[in-house]
Formats: sequence, structure tokens, C-alpha cells
Amino acid sequence: MNRIFGTSASKKPKPSLQDAIASTDARIGSIEVKVKKLDGELARYKEQMSKLRNGPGKDAIQQRALRTLKQKRMYEGQLNQLAQQTFNMESAALTTDNLRNTMATVDAMKVANKEMRKQYGKIDIDKIETMHYDMEDLLEQANEIQESLGRSYAVPDEIDEADLEAELDALQLVEEEEGTSYLADINKVPDFVDEPPVEMADAPSKEAIKTSA
Repeated sequence: MNRIFGTSASKKPKPSLQDAIASTDARIGSIEVKVKKLDGELARYKEQMSKLRNGPGKDAIQQRALRTLKQKRMYEGQLNQLAQQTFNMESAALTTDNLRNTMATVDAMKVANKEMRKQYGKIDIDKIETMHYDMEDLLEQANEIQESLGRSYAVPDEIDEADLEAELDALQLVEEEEGTSYLADINKVPDFVDEPPVEMADAPSKEAIKTSA
């Protein structure tokens, strides 16, 4: 029996939504051709009736024009139905694509969320906080070391600026009263020398050296 009538496996696959849209578009194209043909016939009947007087001949052509117009209206109705069907199928296809893209996005987000949980699971927040505290302690110790190295020696901790200015003014006044220091004149004999240096007795004079010469 299966050899005669075939099996269910030999059935053709069901058409997809895109196949249905393409088939409907083809039917629309075929009907549009028929409508254009009927428009041509109506134009010819109209031209013939314009040339004839009222009578049986004109009435016969008018009946043909009415039948042609009825066929045209029927095809136009089919075109409207097919156009609506195409619109509905295209809307369904667009909705399907959007759902497919949405599901793909959701799947990607699930994978990313799983990976993020896996990565963040390796991080210990307590260890990070402890590291911050250790860094703060190290910075405080470094500041203390810098302050210790920069400490001045043999200088009072508190110095009155007014006293320093008064002492500086006193030094300037002393310099004005004493005048130029003896160090400015190299040839001037210091005040603490009472007598000029005494020449040695044994040393020959310049005149004796000249006479002997």
C-alpha cells in the first residue's frame, strides 16, 4: 500500500511565510495585468459609443462595456483583499523577526550575565577594602618620614618675626655708623698693630749690596 499511495515522509514541506508572501504578490501581479486589459477594452467601447447614435448597436456595445466594468470591479476587489493579506503577512513576518532578534539579545545577555557573575565571583571585596586601608597607612607613614627628614636643627620652633626685623634694622644702623670695613682696603694696617715690623740686624741693607757690587 505504501508503494502505491506513498508515505507521509514524501509530503512536501509546508510553505513558509515568505513563500506565502511571494505567492500572493505573484497573484496580485497577474490580476493587475487583467485589470489593465479590461481598462483597454473599456476605453475602446467608450470610443465606439461616442461615434454611434442611440439604437440597438450602441445598446449592445454598452452592455459589453457594463460586463467589462463588472469584471474590472471584481478584480479590483480581489486586489484589495490580496493587498491586505500581503500587509498582514508582512506584519507577521516583521513581528517574527523582531521576536527572533529579541530572543537572540536575551540569550546574549544571559551569557554575558553568567560570565560577569563568574568573573566577579573571583573578587573578594574584603580584600580590596583591606588593601585600601593598608595604602592609607603607608601614605601616612610616608608623610611622617618626610616631615621627620625635613625638620630643622638648632632653630627655635617659634621665632617672632618682629624681633628678627628689629635685629636686622640694628645691623644696618651699625654698618652705617662704622662706615666701610677695613677688609675693603687690603693695604690698610689693622688697628691692633702698634708698631711697624722691625728689620733684622743681620740682614744686609740695599746700599751695602750696591757698594759690594
